[in-house]
Amino acid sequence: MPYINIKVTDEQVTLEQKRLLIEGVTELMVNVLQKNPATTHIVIDEVPLGNWGHNGKQYTGTKKH
Repeated sequence: MPYINIKVTDEQVTLEQKRLLIEGVTELMVNVLQKNPATTHIVIDEVPLGNWGHNGKQYTGTKKH
């Protein structure tokens, strides 16, 4: 029984985007590992930007490319 946890920043991820993530990850598990979609669980956690960091820095809510 696979359990996949997806963490994203809380930047207005829509229900439709979440639905597509769940469908896509489930399909990936079926195609790559031959897992049963009925027993594959996907959880999406939305993390506030202030609780997210990268390269030793805390995100401040501004995007840098």
